[in-house]
Amino acid sequence: MPTITPFLWFDSQAEEAMNYYLSIFKNSKVLSVNRADGKVLTVTFELEGQKFMALNGGPHFKFTEAISLFVNCETQQEVDEMWEKLSQGGEKGRCGWLKDRFGLWWQIIPSALGKLMNDPDPRKSQAVFQAMMKMNKIVIRDLERAYAGA
Repeated sequence: MPTITPFLWFDSQAEEAMNYYLSIFKNSKVLSVNRADGKVLTVTFELEGQKFMALNGGPHFKFTEAISLFVNCETQQEVDEMWEKLSQGGEKGRCGWLKDRFGLWWQIIPSALGKLMNDPDPRKSQAVFQAMMKMNKIVIRDLERAYAGA
């Protein structure tokens, strides 16, 4: 069966980015580091069971919001931790989105958001959606308040 592995293009920071991500995600490991002429060319690593490959390909391409990595968090503590660590040196965005210091976009989303937004009562799901649209980092307690108040 085929597998899908995200392949990330960095200017020259593939190993640095890999080590940074490994320091944030508890279940992570280096799978390989390949060198050419004494310099890192590619790295392969795993974060929370997801394999990634990264290339030092030069300055030709940059990351955009057109693709992001979605991190499903179970608790507010996980959201807070991921939000702060991944945005450090980067940019905090709206609705749970952030750009890390390497320019890669992430969505830090509590599982509660999907559960509350999928309520069959359109008033409740709309209230949760509207609350989320006003947030930068997603706050579960505020989503639950919007849900309860609808």
